[in-house]
Amino acid sequence: MSIRGAMMHEATASHHAAERTGIWFVGARGSVASTATLGLAAIADGQSPPTGCVTAREPFASAGLPGFADLVVGGHDISSVTMTKRAECLVETGMVPPLLFAAAHDALERADAEVRPGYDPHGGPDGTSQQAAAERLAADITSFRERHALARVVMVDLSSTEAPVVPAPEHDDPEALLVALADPARAVLPASSVSAYAAILAGASYAAFTPSAGMSLPALARLARERGVPVAGQDGKTGQTWLRTVLAPAFAARNLKVLSWSGTNLLGGGDGATLADPDAVRSKLATKSRGLTALTGSDTTPLHIDNVPDLGDIKVAWDHVHVEGFLGSRLTLQTTWSAHDSMLAAPLVLDLARLLALAHAAGISGAVPELGFFFKDPWHSDVHDAADQHRALEEWVRSASAQVEP
Repeated sequence: MSIRGAMMHEATASHHAAERTGIWFVGARGSVASTATLGLAAIADGQSPPTGCVTAREPFASAGLPGFADLVVGGHDISSVTMTKRAECLVETGMVPPLLFAAAHDALERADAEVRPGYDPHGGPDGTSQQAAAERLAADITSFRERHALARVVMVDLSSTEAPVVPAPEHDDPEALLVALADPARAVLPASSVSAYAAILAGASYAAFTPSAGMSLPALARLARERGVPVAGQDGKTGQTWLRTVLAPAFAARNLKVLSWSGTNLLGGGDGATLADPDAVRSKLATKSRGLTALTGSDTTPLHIDNVPDLGDIKVAWDHVHVEGFLGSRLTLQTTWSAHDSMLAAPLVLDLARLLALAHAAGISGAVPELGFFFKDPWHSDVHDAADQHRALEEWVRSASAQVEP
């Protein structure tokens, strides 16, 4: 079957979600969002197959998800660098083929025209309170939905990693939180959580692809559940951590004891610069290590992240695994993972948008633990084994699609 023929088959299978769906990126002008937008255009136009998209396989392909051609992109960002310019930079690094960029140029321009100023905690066009700021962001999403006659919108947070949030009583109490948000003298939420609250106000589904606080604060999670908003997180599982959650269960199945699992990440680009901040990197290290510790039963899982600017979007991940076997014998496994980080993340971002659209159409609200397959630190789930997560995801998509009116 040709690429275009496969796309026509996929569009036919997506009967009830022929309703157009919006993807609202927070961090819309970053590398991942720009790559996802370019890739979406290439797939929808038949220029490229949806390789790397989990939802292109069965049982997802016939589950009534929105078709790739039914997805419309917009978003928030505080950067003035356009999506088109960002994609040009990715072409220059060798990540994006020039022909695909040329074919997707108009789509990138259209998407960038839908980008609005995001919430900047250091200043910007917001009102005097975080409530006013969130209402402005929500109005942007609502206007986007109405302007394009969209059935629903899914927000995906791809913004830069924040430092771990300093706990406050309001984070646990929705009523107290709403009072604090209305106070112009207070800034009780980090920027990622202001965007998450805006998603609730706009009735948009939400995915936390970063380790930032976002919707993970209990008060916001409760508001999302009460207002019928499906959410998923946290921190996209794209490369090294995914491989770890494949390999670690294999050692357990053989009754081999992991003594230590050490890792190093080398990366450049915006992520490398962000994670060079010792406060911001603490959020990433926590989500990357939690699943491995649970799977191995070992607390000896040190991980180090280094900013190497000349690598750009290429991420190199090295692991050293030390294992005890029969009669106390020792064995060692070393792995090296190298890839363009945005190319790993972009297809999963499109998957999440399609799946959360299904969750919304099925009337599901609050955290969707079965989407934990896509995350390092899945909400409302203690399952980290990648194979178990995938089986749960397949079962969930069959069940959710059956709940949607044809």
